[in-house]
Amino acid sequence: MRKEFEINIHWIAFPLHPETPEDGQSIEQLFAGRLDIIQVMARLKQAAQDAGLPFGDRKMTYNSRLAQELGKWTESKGKGEEFHQAVFRAYFVQGINIGKISVLTSLVGSIGLSGDEALEVLQKRAFKEAVDLDWTRSRQQGIQAVPTFCLGDRVLVGAYPYEKLAAFVEAAGVKRRPSKN
Repeated sequence: MRKEFEINIHWIAFPLHPETPEDGQSIEQLFAGRLDIIQVMARLKQAAQDAGLPFGDRKMTYNSRLAQELGKWTESKGKGEEFHQAVFRAYFVQGINIGKISVLTSLVGSIGLSGDEALEVLQKRAFKEAVDLDWTRSRQQGIQAVPTFCLGDRVLVGAYPYEKLAAFVEAAGVKRRPSKN
């Protein structure tokens, strides 16, 4: 998106099931009696496929709060995009518990940042307030699902193929970058 459009992308943390315990919770438990889990997971897998994203057969949901806090730190180090992608793969493709500090420090190491420094950031909860502010902002804007894309007063909820996201960005008046032919 950044290659094609004159756009800055800013990640905002969202409180997705913040009550999830550290060891996680089965998706069946989380949605017991409220949703047809097989149907929901099939829709998510299809949406990911349509968007060109990998998606595994995960059975658990994990608390993402610490990953969000560490995401803010990696953004401050210029490695936010790489970290968010690593967390996405770990969680949605491999089904890894991203609520575990050891997992998060390993992911940080995989993108070239110090796992020891990340551990210190998490132990001090150095970016707790930044995530709290994002959660408040999400609630104030009425965001109820992820992903949600916001541009000015325009909102697009859900995972979509690149073409739909490009049309959303263009409709909001974002200029295309000159082609490099």
